[in-house]
Amino acid sequence: MAKYIFVFGGVMSGIGKGVATSSIAKIIQSRGYRVTAIKIDPYVNVDAGTMNPTEHGEVFVMDSGLETDQDMGNYERFLNITLPRENYMTTGSVYKKVIERERNLEYNGKCVQIIPHVTNEVIDTITNAAKKNKADFVTIEVGGTTGDYENDLFTEAARQLRLRLGKENVLFVMIGYVPFPNIVGEMKTKPTQQAVRALNAAGVQADIIIARSENPIDERRKEKIALFCNIETEAVISAPDSESIYEIPLNFEKDHLSEIILKKLALKPRKKNLQDWENFVKKVKNAKKEIKIGMIGKYFGTGDYVLTDAYISVIEAIKHAAYNNGLRPKIDWIDSGKLEKNEKKLSILKKYDGIIVPGGFGSRGIKGKLKTIQYARENKIPYLGLCYGMQLMIVEYARNVLGVKNANTAEIVPKGKNLVIDLMPEQKESLKNNKYGATMRLGSYLCKIKPGTIAYESYGKKEVSERHRHRYEVNPKYIADLEKAGIIFSGKSPDGKLMEIAELPKEKHPFMLGTQFHPEFTSSPLKPNPIFLKFIEAVSNYNKTKIERVG
Repeated sequence: MAKYIFVFGGVMSGIGKGVATSSIAKIIQSRGYRVTAIKIDPYVNVDAGTMNPTEHGEVFVMDSGLETDQDMGNYERFLNITLPRENYMTTGSVYKKVIERERNLEYNGKCVQIIPHVTNEVIDTITNAAKKNKADFVTIEVGGTTGDYENDLFTEAARQLRLRLGKENVLFVMIGYVPFPNIVGEMKTKPTQQAVRALNAAGVQADIIIARSENPIDERRKEKIALFCNIETEAVISAPDSESIYEIPLNFEKDHLSEIILKKLALKPRKKNLQDWENFVKKVKNAKKEIKIGMIGKYFGTGDYVLTDAYISVIEAIKHAAYNNGLRPKIDWIDSGKLEKNEKKLSILKKYDGIIVPGGFGSRGIKGKLKTIQYARENKIPYLGLCYGMQLMIVEYARNVLGVKNANTAEIVPKGKNLVIDLMPEQKESLKNNKYGATMRLGSYLCKIKPGTIAYESYGKKEVSERHRHRYEVNPKYIADLEKAGIIFSGKSPDGKLMEIAELPKEKHPFMLGTQFHPEFTSSPLKPNPIFLKFIEAVSNYNKTKIERVG
């Protein structure tokens, strides 16, 4: 029988439940168990595909094509595995299944109720995921904050599952925030106490409390939390802020978290092996040589605070590739909208060793991105375009090199004359019928790689599988002309109809490459994505050349 670990969050959102859940899964995996991770999002959306990245963060795409919360990306990166669609659920997806069952008379005419029918659907989804993954352990992150109305359904399902399987098979972990008000001068445990009481009121008693704070929790505070929250002192785990999220599993093990989990679930101790993980963390700490990368996007939020969650997989993929090469990336967030309002600001791009235009949608900030791409091409700064970043790379090249007047993408000018980027036929039908959710080209598709190209040097093989999330493609009408003008389509769909990778030859540019897919979704600390490794190599070489020129 699989063991289940539910992770709840208390006090407030944003305290790191996703990374904590990933870290718990990692340290259990290091003990030789087969581990999988589930995310429960309490919103009524059926999936994350239609949500604004500025408000909710990145939409992570799974191999299956399911659009999910960004925490699914954390799970895959930490565990270095590919998760199936069964590992993600929302309130909307659960109710959708229940309603479909009711319409199909699967409840035999009964009055369908939240308890037991909806909670049973949640439990069945969790246990079916355990079977699908053949897991020894299942970590389940319950999104939101304990005490929220929308969380009650899932907290109740967790309570029922423990009642069914027993406490030796189901464990409850609470992530609580322990603030350190400067005016008071000491850590305050009361917010965590209140959060645990809210969890208790729902019928769930935490077995382990992970205390999030700026600094390590001292023994006195641990004893106080233990006393008022009805757990052992050893079950209060200190979780201070870390320079790198990849240190967190190691920090948890300083408080012997995996041992405590095994003990509470009546399992014998096992040796652990975190050597590869420890080696990567050493690389993070020892990386000294700095490289500067400019990220040109529009989902950075407003005001003085930069919100980078919309591009979290890209950021982590940069780190994976850089740290594994002994480099420390310094990433600057540049709002493309500001660049288009004042073209003189483009000169700031010359200080970067590499430029990335990540994925996105819509017309806002497009002129700034196109100017950025032109600057990177003409000044031979290493450039990586991801999805929209590749499409705009083609638009810029068509305008300024091929000479196609008013070349554009159908995303900006749907009825334009010179659409070098256009909708796929099946997408035209979806949009005509006002269907947007889960109607793009989503998930993993094969890509044939052309030998003798940067793409082939990156992957070292003729066929790869990468994840997609887009509606638009390079228009076949312009492919031959673009190739004559210098563009190399180094990656194509197996039937040769869809252009997956575009690049410039090395004699024209040290590294100018765009991918129709999202290579960031398949990168992990122990296995960086090859495209990002090649980009970082080019960035490092450009940095060396720049230093030599200045010298």
